Amino acid sequence: MELLWEFAGWAGAVAILSAYLSVSMGWLKAGKGFQTANLFGSVAFIINGTLHGAWPSVVTNVAWFLISAVALVRMRSEEAAAEPAEVAHVQYPGVPDSTGQLAVVEAFTDALPVVGSAPVLADGPRLAV
Repeated sequence: MELLWEFAGWAGAVAILSAYLSVSMGWLKAGKGFQTANLFGSVAFIINGTLHGAWPSVVTNVAWFLISAVALVRMRSEEAAAEPAEVAHVQYPGVPDSTGQLAVVEAFTDALPVVGSAPVLADGPRLAV
C-alpha cells in the first residue's frame, strides 16, 4: 500500500510540473486544464505528505488545492454567466438559409394583377422590375 502512496506523490509532482511547464512555454493557457492539473497534483501531494509526516508540505498543498478549487469554481460560474440567451433565427428574403432547418413555404394562390410590365399588389405600391 505504501508503494501506491509513493506513486501518488510522484504522479502529483508530474501533474503540477507538467502544467507549470506547459503554461510557461505557452503550450497551454492558464485555464481549466492548468487548474485541474494543480488540483489533482496537490491532492496527491497532500496524501503523500501526510503519510510521511511532512506537515509544511501538507499545509502548502492544502492552500494550493483551495486556490485551484476556487479558480475552477469561478471559471465555471463565469462561463455560465457568459452563455448567450437563445436568439430567434430571422430569415431575410433573398438570403439563403444556412441553419440547415427545413423551411415551410406557403404557395401563392391568388394571382397578382399585372399593370404594364410590373406586378401590382392589391392595395399597394407598384413593384419595380
